Amino acid sequence: MKKLLLGAVLAATTAVAAIAQDASKVVTVVTSPDPQTQLMSMVLTMQAAQQGADAHILLCGPAGDLALRDAPETATAGQPPKDMSPQGLMQMIRDKTGATVEVCAIYLPGLGKDASVLLDGIGVAKPDAMAARLMDADARVLSF
Repeated sequence: MKKLLLGAVLAATTAVAAIAQDASKVVTVVTSPDPQTQLMSMVLTMQAAQQGADAHILLCGPAGDLALRDAPETATAGQPPKDMSPQGLMQMIRDKTGATVEVCAIYLPGLGKDASVLLDGIGVAKPDAMAARLMDADARVLSF
């Protein structure tokens, strides 16, 4: 039994090392207004980043609210099981992994606002650069 367990641990360690060596890119596109869906998108993005992926988060439509300094309660309220909010985990991903977070180019004009309403470190996506990210052969696109 010990040999089986040791073998499983060794295999898992080797798999994680292989993922880290072959780090891919992940682009997470979030459009859902649902806080639980938003939080799960951040959970999966954090997991990918922790496994070596270069993470980029694009917030569009109602999900753009996650990027606001004065975000609605749906973005900032803690969710079970760990009482984490979608906005809080998004900021943690950015701070701990260096992930880039941007809102869609049409989000702020749709609000009639400028970039001053965004949290520090969050930018506005340029459509040509975002299209290139999405088309990158090494990128995995997660859409929520």
